[in-house]
Amino acid sequence: MDLKESIFHRLYDQYHQDVFQFLIYLVKDRSVAEDLSHEVYVRVLKSYERFQGKSSEKTWLFAIAKNVAIDYFRKNAVRSAHSFTAFDWETEQLVSPTKSPESFIELNDETRQILEALEKCTGDQQMVIIMRYFQELSIAETAAILNWTEGKVKTTQHRAIKQLRELLSRNKEASQNES
Repeated sequence: MDLKESIFHRLYDQYHQDVFQFLIYLVKDRSVAEDLSHEVYVRVLKSYERFQGKSSEKTWLFAIAKNVAIDYFRKNAVRSAHSFTAFDWETEQLVSPTKSPESFIELNDETRQILEALEKCTGDQQMVIIMRYFQELSIAETAAILNWTEGKVKTTQHRAIKQLRELLSRNKEASQNES
């Protein structure tokens, strides 16, 4: 086994589950997440020699996973529109073509409500919340993955939390009015 292969296996063993979970939160489909996860590692294998160590390997891997997810959503947006329309990551909502994964059913009500509300946030907001709270990445790691400043991560996180609170509050009021 050469050095490249052993590095690949170490990265896969160490981060595969985190990358896979991250992709499931984004695409909400286990088999799509598995396919995208494989694509992440294909890109890792092809580009490891260009990895310069300016960030941690984990940050680099999540940046690749983010790009793979963006490519997936762009491809679906183009397919469904039957004509090319630019996918605006900052303003578009990420709507997976399929309903939530099986694991979604097993979540408690509070987490389920948060994930449902998160779908109404912009792509940037979803990405920050998933990285910060579901993947437990630091602000610095999130900024490095997204190639943003830490200030932009904090601002996006603040806006996302504000929007989530409003959405959850509206949902709570609506369900109380139904009772």
